Amino acid sequence: MKLSHGFSHVGWSAFTVLSMALSVWLLSLAMRTLPLGSSYAVWTGIGAVGTAVIGILFFKEPASLWRILSLFCIVLGIIGLKLTAQN
Repeated sequence: MKLSHGFSHVGWSAFTVLSMALSVWLLSLAMRTLPLGSSYAVWTGIGAVGTAVIGILFFKEPASLWRILSLFCIVLGIIGLKLTAQN
């Protein structure tokens, strides 16, 4: 979304909208096998971690030890939710 500059660049804007639609579709697939609460938590966690990693890799955001450890904790929480989800 950052590269769309407030949706003023058509190509990046289209990519952003398509990515959002793909994300919601993937959420709907996850909800086939996970409970609603777990699906949404996993979806938002993956989005948060993915966004932070992209920021670090492509937008030169800081990659401090605490930030990396915090992202790792989110990933562990996502794994825990997936492993303990009851259908």
